[in-house]
Amino acid sequence: MRIVISDDYQDAARGLDCFARLADQQVTIYRDTVRDIETLATRFQDAEALVLIRERTAITSALLDRLPQLKLISQTGRGIAHIDLDACTRHGVAVAASGGSPYATAELTWGLILAATRHIPYEVARLRAGHWQSTLGTGLHGRTLGIFGYGNIGRLVASYGRAFGMQVLIWGRQGSLDRALSDGFATADSQEALFRQSDVLSLHIKMVPDTRGIVKASDLALMKPSALLVNTSRAGLIEQGALEQALRAGRPGSAAIDVYESEPVTDHHLLHMDNVVCTPHLGYVEKDSYELYFSAAFDQVLAFASGRPENILNPEVLGRS
Repeated sequence: MRIVISDDYQDAARGLDCFARLADQQVTIYRDTVRDIETLATRFQDAEALVLIRERTAITSALLDRLPQLKLISQTGRGIAHIDLDACTRHGVAVAASGGSPYATAELTWGLILAATRHIPYEVARLRAGHWQSTLGTGLHGRTLGIFGYGNIGRLVASYGRAFGMQVLIWGRQGSLDRALSDGFATADSQEALFRQSDVLSLHIKMVPDTRGIVKASDLALMKPSALLVNTSRAGLIEQGALEQALRAGRPGSAAIDVYESEPVTDHHLLHMDNVVCTPHLGYVEKDSYELYFSAAFDQVLAFASGRPENILNPEVLGRS
C-alpha cells in the first residue's frame, strides 16, 4: 500500500523496531505539522493509508474531498477527536484505532511534579551559570495529591502518590469515584473541594466535548497560593485564558504543563512565566510507548491490506465496493 505517516517530529518512526513490518510497502514520512488544506491534500493525494500520530493532524470532510485514493486511516492510540468519523464513513474511508500504554504519561507527570516542586529546571540553569542554591523546594510527603479523573493514567499517578507518602484525593465522574473507593483512595466531596484541598492537583480527564473547559477560573481561584497544577492531559480541559490569569493572581502558585491549545508550540505565554515548568508534549513520547502505538497502527494497515481489517471504528464502510 501507499502509506503516509505525518507529523513525525523526531523522525522516530523509521528508527523503531516495528518499522520493518512495512518493508514491502511504499512509505512516505513528513516530519512537520501543516494545517492548510492545500498542502495536506498535496501530501496525502496518493495515499491509500494514513498513519496518524495522535491528534497532530485534523482530518476534515473538506480534506477527505481531496483524497479519492484514501482507504484507511490508522490511528496511533484510541483518541479520534481530530477525525471527523462521520465524514470518513461518507467518503468510504475506514478508521482503525487501538489503545496504548498509560505508563509513559504517568511517569512524565511525576517528573513534572518533582521538577516544579523542587525547582529543578531553574536550579540546573543557575548552576550552569555559576551559581549555587537559590530556592527552597517543597516536599511531597504528607501533602495532598488531587487527581481529577481516575482512569488508567490517573490510577497510576495516584499509586505513585501513595508511594511518596501523599494523601491522595480523587474527583471525577461516578465511575472514577467508584474505582477510587474500590482501590482504597479517598474521594473529594465536590470538584470545588478537590481544588481547595489539593497541594498538587493533576488533570487526567479524557478530552471530549463535555469536558472542554471543565476547569473554570472559579476552580483555580480556590487553590492554595502554594499549590501546583499539573496538566499532562489536554489544554482544552481548562477554560481558555483562565490558567494564565490564575497564575498571575497567585492561585495556584505554580503550574507544570505538557499540553497546549495548538501544537507544536514556537511561543506561548506560559513559557514566559517564572512559576511554570513547560515541556513539549512529551507525555507519551518515549521508545517503549512508540513501539506499542506504532506496532498496533502498522498491524492495522497490514491487516486491512490483506483483507482482514481489525479495530475498525466504522465497519459499515467495509462492505462497499
